[in-house]
Amino acid sequence: MPRKGIIMPDYAKMYYRLFNAQTDAISLLQKAQQDTEEMHISAPDSEIHLLTPPQTKDD
Repeated sequence: MPRKGIIMPDYAKMYYRLFNAQTDAISLLQKAQQDTEEMHISAPDSEIHLLTPPQTKDD
């Protein structure tokens, strides 16, 4: 005999799916940050040039 009444969503399943997706996203972002930090550390030093604004008649 079929059950009658309100069918409830599986909140535990929904929670675990969301939790796993969030932890995957966090891990992906952390890895990207580590990779770009390593790129920055490994890059050759660049020269810094001080730029001065052009002189105007009022100066």
